[in-house]
Amino acid sequence: MSFNIDNIIRENIKKLKSYSSARDEFQGEASVYLDANENAFGSPLEKNYHRYPDPMAHAVKLELSKIKGVPPRNIFLGNGSDEAIDILFRSFCNPGIDNVIIVPPTYGMYEVSANINDISLKRVNLTPDYQLDLEGIAAAIDVHTKMIFICSPNNPTGNSIRREDVETLLANFNGLVVVDEAYINFSRQKSFIQELTEYSNLVVLQTLSKAWGLAGLRVGMAFASEEIIEIFNKVKPPYNMNEASQELALAALKNVDQVNEWIKHILKERDNLVLTLKGFDFVLDIYPSDANFILVKTTDANAVYNYLVEQGIIIRNRNKVELCEGCVRITIGTPEENNTLTEALKNFRV
Repeated sequence: MSFNIDNIIRENIKKLKSYSSARDEFQGEASVYLDANENAFGSPLEKNYHRYPDPMAHAVKLELSKIKGVPPRNIFLGNGSDEAIDILFRSFCNPGIDNVIIVPPTYGMYEVSANINDISLKRVNLTPDYQLDLEGIAAAIDVHTKMIFICSPNNPTGNSIRREDVETLLANFNGLVVVDEAYINFSRQKSFIQELTEYSNLVVLQTLSKAWGLAGLRVGMAFASEEIIEIFNKVKPPYNMNEASQELALAALKNVDQVNEWIKHILKERDNLVLTLKGFDFVLDIYPSDANFILVKTTDANAVYNYLVEQGIIIRNRNKVELCEGCVRITIGTPEENNTLTEALKNFRV
């Protein structure tokens, strides 16, 4: 099938004239700025934040470009990956008409964003081994299906989705395939960013919230064709990424070696935690993980969760999530935190 972005973009977005901010109309350096109605006297902080930030976060994109091997023109930066997800719905899906496909169990914001934007959801559950049901997805696609969301490594299951299955969708679906790689830094599978030149209908989401440890800054990334990124930039608010987040993200991106070292420690701790948890009789299964968390099937997820809350230890109860009955999700902590968890569980009784 031949993908054509004009066939899926909303008509009102095609005609949209984006807001032109003061920083869009003038780029460069000047000695006096009297164009943006800012407070020229400064801000009541140690560092001045009285000027509007770079609307396109060019410096951050340039640094990311060096790390990811992708030109800045193929990068969108937003207020967390959730902003990118919302822009996808607002740009490509007509409310009350179009639909998207999700593959539960998966990240919950796809459904929330669809509901906010009045877009129908089609659910095609993962198989029992948490892989794509390609036949089910093919049967669910209709003329109003605009996007398929795939989280890989998947949240909450932790496993990576088979690459060849995603490639099958990319090659045969005449809409957007959105691959959410929030946990890709912990995975043995390579990023789909490398396939952007191969598939014009591919959108890859990543974040600085996980391996990079910047959850509080809310820095999300989308990687896609230049055409798709231009639409993102057209629809986004003029200053969607604040100056403080841009500055701190730029500083963090200079420390790749530190992040890689942390990833090694997290993976080692993950293996150690899995080994220890397997020794508890209330643990029925621990699913393979390519993320910084593990999904653990227990004899009574509610009891495990409530017991740990009483001990001041918070994990995620996934018992009510389809295909995750009896499961809890445990983030990999520091050695001390993981030890506190396992010591507490020694006293747990069903």
